[in-house]
Amino acid sequence: MGIKVICQNKKATQEYTIEEKYEAGISLKGDEVKSLRAGRANINDSYVRITGGEAFLINTHISPYEKADGFGQNEPRRPRKLLLHKREIKRLAGKTEQRGYTLIPLKLYFKNGKAKVEIALAKGKKLHDRREALKRKTVDKEMERAVKMRLRRG
Repeated sequence: MGIKVICQNKKATQEYTIEEKYEAGISLKGDEVKSLRAGRANINDSYVRITGGEAFLINTHISPYEKADGFGQNEPRRPRKLLLHKREIKRLAGKTEQRGYTLIPLKLYFKNGKAKVEIALAKGKKLHDRREALKRKTVDKEMERAVKMRLRRG
């Protein structure tokens, strides 16, 4: 079956330094799965909070399924429980208590028919770090372009 990516948080790699990645299942209700299969989700402003020994995906927007009858419609931005092992939750809770660390979702996808989210333990970049990364990226692109032009000429 493989992996079918639903949505990605592209800003995450620009705004954060990714330390570790984890894969977690998501506890969803019926019509949310259909909405995800239709690609109607957004994780750009989302984060993960650990409370009471459980991990929750906060502020993820999953649009209500249009063809559902309206009965039992779910709140689009409700907290959704993440399915992780206890030892992973304890480890992540300890890390996020350290200064500067946060848990952010990187992508939402289906793996073998099950909805999964890739979460990352990340540290926020300072403004000068972001500018430096952007400069480095621009220089790398220019170098690549120059090499291609030189190869074409001769």
